[in-house]
Amino acid sequence: MIRFNNDYSSGAIPEILEALKETNETRYESYGLDELCEEAADLIRSACGCSGKDADVHFAVGGTQANFLVISSALRSFQSVIAADTSHIHCHETGAVENTGHKIEVIFGKDGKLSSEQVRAKADAYRRSSIPEHITQPKLVYLSFPTETGTLYSKSELTSIREVCLEYGLYLFVDGARMAYGLGSEKNDLTLADFARLTDAFTVGGTKCGALFGEAVVLTHPALCEDFRSVIKQHGAMLAKGWLSGLQFSVLFRNGKYLELGKYACGLASLLRNAFLEKGIPLCPDSPTNQLFVRLTRKQKEIIEKDFIFEPEDESEDGTTVVRFCTSWYTKPEDVSVLRQAILELPQ
Repeated sequence: MIRFNNDYSSGAIPEILEALKETNETRYESYGLDELCEEAADLIRSACGCSGKDADVHFAVGGTQANFLVISSALRSFQSVIAADTSHIHCHETGAVENTGHKIEVIFGKDGKLSSEQVRAKADAYRRSSIPEHITQPKLVYLSFPTETGTLYSKSELTSIREVCLEYGLYLFVDGARMAYGLGSEKNDLTLADFARLTDAFTVGGTKCGALFGEAVVLTHPALCEDFRSVIKQHGAMLAKGWLSGLQFSVLFRNGKYLELGKYACGLASLLRNAFLEKGIPLCPDSPTNQLFVRLTRKQKEIIEKDFIFEPEDESEDGTTVVRFCTSWYTKPEDVSVLRQAILELPQ
């Protein structure tokens, strides 16, 4: 069985494993105050075009942890989050944000994306309310890049949402758990420097993008930077062996490695995408990143699941099923070739 079900079921790139071996007997300062975390933070800030005065960088073990740390630290008790109906914080985090006491204001997102018009409508409804003290106040907009359906925000779309956030006093937070695969897409026109300029906070994923674990949290709004380490500690998220995160992100951000990994995975996914299109299998939606969502007939699904592991998403009454295939930094070209041939041999 060849796995294409996710992008986090493999270990780490060889360079990280080698660095762990080389530093295994070195002793470091604890709780993320070591030289490796400092180096990683500097490398990430450099990639973002920021200095130490412009952005704080912290490390979390996983994406859910990073998301609720940022959101819970940004909001007062009566404030809420605007997010797409497919967003990770809404569908895949067991109510972690709600557990911190904050409502998620869910909006239907076309292909997983919110528009600036939708954000404006939600924020303006609160501003015009005659009973604002009786309802939650939208204060933070949560986006994913790429989205949960593998789609991308363009620079113009993100800029437009940013302008609405500034108009209504909203924080803008981007979940970049798959940031490498967004940046590595040939359809992408955003850079890390753009995210640093257009958002108040964003994450740079390692767990799905070549590291054993870990997410980097980049904060650019001064109010979010204040006392963030206290928030980390209070939520049980301060890793004693913090240098493990620093080492991994230092390796990922040396010599353009992070972007290289993303381009590699997206390139392989493109080969599979073309095979699905050639076979006439619908894309749901058409994703230019490492995640591919396709609609298979019952017969097609039964045939292909004999040799490949993928992720079923949604079964329809007509017997077709939307499924997800993922490539990653670890995906082997020969496995892609085998899957591509299997796709082309499927019945109509």
